[in-house]
Amino acid sequence: MSYVEIKGVEFTYEDLLMHFDLAVERGEVMAVIGPSGAGKSTLLALVGGFETAQAGRILIDGADITDLPPEVRPVTTLFQDHNLFAHLTVIQNVGLGLHPGLRLMPAEKEQVTWALNEVGLTGFEERLPGQLSGGERQRVAIARCILRRRPVLMLDEAFAALGPALRKEMLELVLSLRTQKDLTVLMVTHDPADALFAADHTAFIAAGKVVTSGRTAAVLASEHPAIRDYLGT
Repeated sequence: MSYVEIKGVEFTYEDLLMHFDLAVERGEVMAVIGPSGAGKSTLLALVGGFETAQAGRILIDGADITDLPPEVRPVTTLFQDHNLFAHLTVIQNVGLGLHPGLRLMPAEKEQVTWALNEVGLTGFEERLPGQLSGGERQRVAIARCILRRRPVLMLDEAFAALGPALRKEMLELVLSLRTQKDLTVLMVTHDPADALFAADHTAFIAAGKVVTSGRTAAVLASEHPAIRDYLGT
């Protein structure tokens, strides 16, 4: 039994009927690639509970989470836009991962300090997001994610706006945290180089379906016409 199982999940967006079957092993990084509009972000939204499956089941560690609300699923999602509040300090933005009203007990404040240290932001506690670089803002968002201590981390093109060097730095941080915290990672990306660098396996999605999945290098070397068109080879 795989750790994350997406079984016959269907969802209709406009006139496209999507149908997903995918299995992700515990502790691995699974990249999700494919053309724009193929359904990559929709797949993550279904796992996260932000969209509702019209058919099929979603299981994590054997538990059926298909009908659970987002806040109780063992999943956290990191988006490209950070979702940071401009008027809140770094420590407050991270603290939201524990309490939406920021009413934190001393032990919880220690957890926030721990999370900031994990992502290399000790000393940045009182800065506002506008005083941070793009990479530092993403580190704040990652700190908030790991503070939630959910076993599945999903990256929805989280680093797409960053330059190559900074994007690699963020991926290295995620890989390090994956090992330390025993995370299972689903990563939507448009960049095959990111998949090759970070992902154990890759799923290629086109027209709302998982065309193929497997070891990343093998998927990217596939002769399937949709993959060759996507890569321009």
